Amino acid sequence: MTQQFNDSPLTLAGQTFHSRLLVGTGKYKDMQETGEAIAASGAEIVTFAVRRTNLGQDAEGPNLLDVVPPSRYTLLPNTAGCYTAKDAVRTCRLARELLDGHKLVKLEVLGDETTLYPNVMETLKAAETLLADGFDVMVYTSDDPIVARELEAMGCCAIMPLGSLIGSGHGIQNPHNLRLIVEQSRVPVLVDAGIGTASDAAMAMEMGCDGVLLNSAIAHAREPLRMARAMQLAVQAGRDAFLSGRMPRRQSAEPSSPFAGRING
Repeated sequence: MTQQFNDSPLTLAGQTFHSRLLVGTGKYKDMQETGEAIAASGAEIVTFAVRRTNLGQDAEGPNLLDVVPPSRYTLLPNTAGCYTAKDAVRTCRLARELLDGHKLVKLEVLGDETTLYPNVMETLKAAETLLADGFDVMVYTSDDPIVARELEAMGCCAIMPLGSLIGSGHGIQNPHNLRLIVEQSRVPVLVDAGIGTASDAAMAMEMGCDGVLLNSAIAHAREPLRMARAMQLAVQAGRDAFLSGRMPRRQSAEPSSPFAGRING
């Protein structure tokens, strides 16, 4: 019989989720693969770029909602491709119209097309406007603990520092800063961007992050469905490892079998 271990659910803006893996919808070969990979990941929250996704605006084109139905998933509109606070706010308001008053959004305001690094100043401005307008804001940001603290103080419901550059697959490049953000935050912290493989996702969870958001790592894998399952298991394993508490590191060896009571030949 498999042992069952208790864990509190992930809570975002008053909603609870059992999966701590969030996935995106871009870069798959077609809608069928998109739906199959998302299902294989076990994710409950699915993010999509509002400006690049057909939710029925084009009656003739493939509709994301056909493979990611709102009855099964919580949709998380994001502002990918926005480079100013004004554009990001406009995009979130468009998503709210398209999704009948949907309030939960992922805010990202990028600095340039080369690095896709967050523009912190524009992010702060957009967050302030969106929060005043009644949105629940999950926010993509740099791994700066001070910026993360400011965004939380403003009222963002989740802080999403990058692990490394979007789509790079380099994993977590600055674990020290990420730990500082995790330690100081009272809202969920989710690593967003840069995850390349399952060990990266597990590392984020072992550090105490509340979740991981990824897209390219699955969509660009040779076998996306298999990688989706790997990410699901990695996030679960990392979470269990964090909750169980790792053994202390030692400077010298210590036998795993005790000397006391041993049988001497």
